[in-house]
Amino acid sequence: MSNEEQSGKMWSGRFREPLDKEFEQWQRSIVFDWRLLAQEVAASKAHASALAAAAVLTPVELERLRTALDHIAAEFDSDEGKALVRNHPVAEDIHHFVELSLVERIGSLGLKLHTGRSRNEQIATDLRLYVRGQIELIVEALAMWAEALLDKARNADDAVMPSYTHLQRAEPVLVAHWMLAYVEMILRDAKRLQDCAARLNYCPLGSGAVAGATLKLDRTIAAKELAFTAPTSNSMDSTSDRDFILEYLQALTFVGLHLSRFAEEITLFATAEFGFVALPEAFSTGSSAMPQKKNPDLTELIRAKVGRIHGSAEAVTLQLKGLPLAYNKDMQETQEPAFQVEFVAPMLTLVARFTTALHFNFERMREAAQTGYLNAMAGATYLVHKGVPFRTAHEKIGNAVRYALEKKVELGELSLDELRQFGPEFSEDFYQAVTLQATLDCHDVVGGTATNRVKTALTESAERVAALKKASAPEVIHAGA
Repeated sequence: MSNEEQSGKMWSGRFREPLDKEFEQWQRSIVFDWRLLAQEVAASKAHASALAAAAVLTPVELERLRTALDHIAAEFDSDEGKALVRNHPVAEDIHHFVELSLVERIGSLGLKLHTGRSRNEQIATDLRLYVRGQIELIVEALAMWAEALLDKARNADDAVMPSYTHLQRAEPVLVAHWMLAYVEMILRDAKRLQDCAARLNYCPLGSGAVAGATLKLDRTIAAKELAFTAPTSNSMDSTSDRDFILEYLQALTFVGLHLSRFAEEITLFATAEFGFVALPEAFSTGSSAMPQKKNPDLTELIRAKVGRIHGSAEAVTLQLKGLPLAYNKDMQETQEPAFQVEFVAPMLTLVARFTTALHFNFERMREAAQTGYLNAMAGATYLVHKGVPFRTAHEKIGNAVRYALEKKVELGELSLDELRQFGPEFSEDFYQAVTLQATLDCHDVVGGTATNRVKTALTESAERVAALKKASAPEVIHAGA
């Protein structure tokens, strides 16, 4: 690189020797931070507003800058345009690209925009805007999946299935109750992301390279224009903080975990051994060798995605470990892990459509819920109501189950005389107490699977999901900022 070429760098004044060609290409971030073009333009416009308020820019200069920035955003807002940014032959990063593009359009006025700011604060701002936008998309997609589950739960009506502990049949539950368990996970995931968005929603512009801007800028101007809650409070922390990226990725790890649990259950339930679910053909594939196969590729891939998400969080953890204050080039490496999880929002919308397309074999599920002594807990509860201590009741029913196993019958198929060999407390009303409906309804507590409780839970969950949808709307988020 000649001295003339090097003079095109944003930092060239101090240097006389050319950069090593391979090092120059190796250290460029434009190959991935091109994704931040929209955020860089928005932040640059906000900084221009602050400069105008400080009388660094005239009203005419402000208008010319903002118009040129809008043209840059529009020109490159296409696949072809983004490729041009990504493959720019000179720009080091997205900040350099925008500056070069401004100079091409409006001459030296484009250089004036960098007055009173540093790339350190620019990237900190761009990344906050980017993560905030991604959270909006993901929360919206989470709400879509929750709605799909709610619709399925309503349509399931009084359908029953076995619940499992240790992958062994435990007690009957309403299918709706099982689906609402995932709605609870989704609502927690959304809250974590919203909490992350609230914590990151402070504007670094005006922090300078490390010690604050050298001009007396009104930092609230940029913060308000970008819908941040307020300016950040400490310039050193502002330019070196990447906690929000790590928190975002950690919150996404929970999303991935819950998607994976759902995917695993659907994969199991779709096997011939379970037969609870028929996989929708639109989301399945076949075998190149075995003509009869319908493979759960979607759920298997979803199950695997949590590894990529968690890996990104781990990468950022190790990148931030031990960094001294304030900005260090290491922080450039926190960007790609954040970009590498852009698949999460589209994946959630895919899962929502997949959930809607699922067909459940309620008859098979009901049959499974009525075999294997899943009413044993209800039987023990029956004895408790007769005054038997629970531990004793547990033992009596356990003995009855062992006897029924030997006879190859269910608890409700034992005669009264057979039951009374385990205790005199058994009466004719025992048979009613261990019916499927009674077994469900004995769980009549908040959060239980009793029919009336699940109906209430459906209504309450629908209200919470509706509130989530409303809160995730961008206009609501920005109005509250």
